[in-house]
Amino acid sequence: MFSKKPTPEDKPVANNRNPSGSTFSVLGSDTAIKGDISASADLHIDGRVEGDIVCAGLVQGETSEIVGGVSAESARLAGQVHGSINARELVILKTARIHGDVHYEALTIEQGAQVDGRLSPRGAQMPKDLSANESESHLILATSSD
Repeated sequence: MFSKKPTPEDKPVANNRNPSGSTFSVLGSDTAIKGDISASADLHIDGRVEGDIVCAGLVQGETSEIVGGVSAESARLAGQVHGSINARELVILKTARIHGDVHYEALTIEQGAQVDGRLSPRGAQMPKDLSANESESHLILATSSD
């Protein structure tokens, strides 16, 4: 009797944000994309992507395949990647198969993971005596003085 018709301002608005304020997108295992992906959100990829991916955070499922470069603040990789990876925080799980160079600030690699490429900390420079032969891979270990 005293009802008021809802106006557009009264209708609830769909909110695709989680409580932290960032969005999260999922590409299912039945999804295949050809083309670059750029997102300010976090991505969870279970399907196949042929193209470069730039996002805030990336979680890759075990059955996923990425053919292209990956650039993210954080990445947790469990599937196949054919391309270079650039991440501030990178976790490579035991099921991951990486074919490309990897640039990182913090790196965790589980036993059983496969990486076919160079591992390079971001901002690292090769020592002058090693830069002459750039086709040769080198691993430099730092030890703590306990």
